[in-house]
Amino acid sequence: MLHETQVKLARQALHLLDTKTNCLAKTVVHNPVANYIDPDRLRREQTLLFRGHPLVIGASCQLREPGDYVTDDFSGVPVLAVRGQDGAVRAFLNVCRHRGAKVVDGCGRIKRNFVCPYHAWSYDTDGRLVGIPDRASFDDLDSAEHGLVELPAVEKYGLVWAQGTPDSAFDIDDKLAGLGPEIGTFDLASYHHYETRVIRRKMNWKIAMDTFLEPYHFGVLHTETVAPIFFPNVYLFEPFGANLREAFLRRTIVELRDQPEAEWNFVAQTAIIYILFPNTALVIQADHVEIWRIYPANDKVDECVMSLDFYVPDPALSDSARGHWQRNLDLLLRVVETEDFPTGETIQFGFASGAQDHVTYGRNEPSLAHFETAVSQ
Repeated sequence: MLHETQVKLARQALHLLDTKTNCLAKTVVHNPVANYIDPDRLRREQTLLFRGHPLVIGASCQLREPGDYVTDDFSGVPVLAVRGQDGAVRAFLNVCRHRGAKVVDGCGRIKRNFVCPYHAWSYDTDGRLVGIPDRASFDDLDSAEHGLVELPAVEKYGLVWAQGTPDSAFDIDDKLAGLGPEIGTFDLASYHHYETRVIRRKMNWKIAMDTFLEPYHFGVLHTETVAPIFFPNVYLFEPFGANLREAFLRRTIVELRDQPEAEWNFVAQTAIIYILFPNTALVIQADHVEIWRIYPANDKVDECVMSLDFYVPDPALSDSARGHWQRNLDLLLRVVETEDFPTGETIQFGFASGAQDHVTYGRNEPSLAHFETAVSQ
């Protein structure tokens, strides 16, 4: 983050603390409970958001070298993203053109070609069909017409996006609405992937997203974990189109008052969260980066699946480094797995009871109102 931006945001944060105020929405907002429990609403979201919108696949550092690849099935579309021999990242439907089997699973690096595990049809990193066992039995097949189906994909600002609809296109800068260059200042491509965790829970995907959208609950739900570190019920919020930036304030931010502004490090005194519409939370911590990608699961309105990618600034090569990052990851997972997500499941259960027809977002929860409004449009 540019230093001038850090100074501007730090001034805003200290002003909120000094005046005992908060970043406030213009009005209280009501959101229909039906938005979390209506199967028809979920089907529209899957079509418009998860098929018709570019989604973050991961950070560029996961595709560091030619032949590096990742696969992703969470959106309901099997996606394969790979860095080609020319250095460009491309995405394809992970579907063999012979009989439709998945060409490759997981992530890793190939030396030459992807080989389908069913009949060994093979494809290069440009998606071209380059090998067919018993080629004579397919004498009239045009290999050029049977490559992997390409998806629109973009690598920029240290992230990779792909859209699950072939023959479509997107402008990622238009989608980010001015937020891209700021994300680019964090040099995400220089980080190193430490671990991925997949979490499944019995709640609507938007309830999981809501977890990242306010610190109002810190002083109640996280008394032993987060509240001693961050100020509850005060934060910075700024929208960028359908996206947004939040900054949760560490209690140590008050130490900036004793430092000249030229030395202010706002990033180190906060947790900065970028919500990249529709389903990604990019979390910039003082010493690591998290990418949370949240999806509906199993076409069910009350189930979601979350993929957490945990990135560190240097490779964890020693036992002490691995121990340090494992403790960080374990603390993070303890907070969400034992506090946030169980509470979210009770919310989903309560919605199904018919106790209320809407939920209420206070003026102190502007991020919630912004996100849920954007999803509804």
